[in-house]
Amino acid sequence: MLSAGHPLVDGRTSHSSLVAAYSKERPERLPVWFMRQAGRSLPEYRALRVGTAMLDACLDPALASEITLQPVRRHGVDAAIFFSDIVVPLRLAGVDVEIKPGVGPVMGAPVRTADDVARLAELTLSDEALAPVTEGVARTVAELGSTPLIGFAGAPFTLAAYLVEGGPSRDHLAARALMHSDPPTWHALTAWAAHVTGAFLRAQVLAGASAAQLFDSWAGALSLADYTAHVAPSSSRALGAVRDLGVRTVHFGTGTGELLAAMRDVGADVVGVDYRIPLDEASRRLGGTTPVQGNIDPALLAAPWPVLEAHVRDVVERGRSAPAHVVNLGHGVPPSTDPAVLTRVVELVHSL
Repeated sequence: MLSAGHPLVDGRTSHSSLVAAYSKERPERLPVWFMRQAGRSLPEYRALRVGTAMLDACLDPALASEITLQPVRRHGVDAAIFFSDIVVPLRLAGVDVEIKPGVGPVMGAPVRTADDVARLAELTLSDEALAPVTEGVARTVAELGSTPLIGFAGAPFTLAAYLVEGGPSRDHLAARALMHSDPPTWHALTAWAAHVTGAFLRAQVLAGASAAQLFDSWAGALSLADYTAHVAPSSSRALGAVRDLGVRTVHFGTGTGELLAAMRDVGADVVGVDYRIPLDEASRRLGGTTPVQGNIDPALLAAPWPVLEAHVRDVVERGRSAPAHVVNLGHGVPPSTDPAVLTRVVELVHSL
């Protein structure tokens, strides 16, 4: 149960445009925020991160809170998303993982056998381990006022793919091979990942997050049949960790145009749509009953303003086919993005 001081309970964020849209309502002002808005493209972020490794920044409550707040101050977006990384819960549970600049998350050793998974299953995510996250969220919520904070976690398939591959991969062959060659081991691995990421999400919500987003970064590598049989159950368990708390949940993946309904059906209230499929077509595939989030093409942030403006207007118009729409990118903010462009997009969306 949420505490009496939670922003959704005391009223700070319960009537925000973001929470309204996530609840199938059409607020007076169209809400907008950007994935990866905290970091990378902001000079104040780069200055703050000097000499601090990525995972260390994520687990420093004061630093993570400040980074989360930076884009809200600069751009006037309608939500903050907690500054973290998909592999943070793995690190907190005791997995040997580092984020190598220019490479991404790299495991100390891949997890590919039943014995590997059995050893992994001995690791748990305790309240003590989660303390830096809950403190960071609480600090952030105290500063945000009526602006909601979105909790963040990686979906079980994406975590499992990193663990099996040992690092980033283009096609996730090792993970998909394990899925089919040893289903019991695969299901044990994704069940553990669901437990860890669910605990990570729940801790953020209890500490004050007003919504929760599950990122399945690599789900686009899967067929619908494989997703439904081998991934959906663990994603449902992960989202189930916050279901009793009454917060709205968003499910997003890249290259997942064929999976949208299945991703909704694991228990998500809102479906994030990447830039590869128009929002009106996405809404049609979702039966016209599900709020959508997205889906400005990040590449167009570098285009001349008339090109970007026309694209944003088109995204907003197509989003009218859904019960509600939260404007976002169809992936993360590229590091080379001019922050002034993002601010201008926010102003445009609010004017529409």
